[in-house]
Amino acid sequence: MIDKKLLSILVCPVSKAPLVYDEEKQELVCKASGLAYPVREGIPVMLENEARQLTADEKLG
Repeated sequence: MIDKKLLSILVCPVSKAPLVYDEEKQELVCKASGLAYPVREGIPVMLENEARQLTADEKLG
């Protein structure tokens, strides 16, 4: 679980848009950039080269 206070200050390093935590996938998702950043052992990995591209369905949903 990501601390709500931490989540409120984190932004996507690419788009500077807010992130949404996906607890099931353990990712921080940015719809603006289409990237999902992994959360490993409770620590967000905010590196563009570690992020995965969202699928078309994920971008719409």
